[in-house]
Amino acid sequence: MSPMTDRPVLVLASASPRRVALLNQLGIAPDLLLPADVDETPGRAELPRRLARRLARAKAEVAALRVPLQDYPGREVLVLAADTVVAVGRRILPKAETFADAEACIALLSGRSHRVFTGLALATPSGLREKLVETRIRFKRLSSQEMADYLASGEWQGKAGGYAVQGFAGAFVASVSGSYSSVVGLPLHEAAHLLESARYPVRARWAEGAIA
Repeated sequence: MSPMTDRPVLVLASASPRRVALLNQLGIAPDLLLPADVDETPGRAELPRRLARRLARAKAEVAALRVPLQDYPGREVLVLAADTVVAVGRRILPKAETFADAEACIALLSGRSHRVFTGLALATPSGLREKLVETRIRFKRLSSQEMADYLASGEWQGKAGGYAVQGFAGAFVASVSGSYSSVVGLPLHEAAHLLESARYPVRARWAEGAIA
């Protein structure tokens, strides 16, 4: 039996096009997308790294309970989840839902370094496996016109910290120390390591080329 027919089923606990595209970059197409609805409100005095780990774990556990196991008889099921948190010091920045949210986030990030934490959790038949990735990013000091132009774009909507590094705000990023793919939403090195540790054949499709 080939490694691709004998491999575990991979469920991604997200409907994020960014995370799907990042897995595709590794030659991986999830068998099922199961977004996990969890309360993302930080606990009182909860540290950013702990929040990222807790939410990734919660998403994996919630999605694992929703997998239609009857559709995959006799096969192992792996559920991969991730959560990204943007923080300045201990201050956790929200996912910008309003113009005011985005304006406050971008003003705070201007000319400063901040950290992006991505928690990874992989639910397997033998238990949960986890990783945490920390990346430091520094924004250039933004002019009032740059801020106004960015805010007018609306690209900030639903983005942690009010920006996406792969979008317009990439022009504001002076430096990245750590995993770029983690800031986009899924640290590829760590995700591949977790999957391989659970016997998922990450490299099985590489000879076929990239997934479109």
